Amino acid sequence: MSGRTYAVIFNAVAATAAQDAFEITPADDKPCEIVSIYLSQTTEAGDAQDEMLGVQIIRGFTTSGSGGSTPTPAPMRPADTAAGFSADVNNTTLANTGTTTTLHSDAFNVRAGWCYIPPLDARPVVNQSNTTLVVRLTAPADSVTFNGTMIVRELG
Repeated sequence: MSGRTYAVIFNAVAATAAQDAFEITPADDKPCEIVSIYLSQTTEAGDAQDEMLGVQIIRGFTTSGSGGSTPTPAPMRPADTAAGFSADVNNTTLANTGTTTTLHSDAFNVRAGWCYIPPLDARPVVNQSNTTLVVRLTAPADSVTFNGTMIVRELG
């Protein structure tokens, strides 16, 4: 498969509200596809803390979220150039506005984590005309400390 692959990562982020765990905005003429997403947590270890969270992959926002951070996508191959797309993580003011399409809707048990590895033909893709793609989590019942990794392939 052509293109370059990057990791977008966050560690030890306490979530108390709904958030866009990942947000990517592709560069001009460089569409991006999600290769995989991994979410895990480090604080909810007991049965009494068991809860299910909703997760959606949504494409088409024209207004970015805020309140999170902007990690630098790390090339999976050391000799690759810097990513052209921009990434945000853990935005608590959610992306909004635009003509959106939900590409995947799921739920996961916070104690088990979430591993999303779509088949090649089912990978969500975003390009400059679709503007932004987010991975949105519903609000937890109480504070949950998450780690996350999204592997993104930049095509073009």
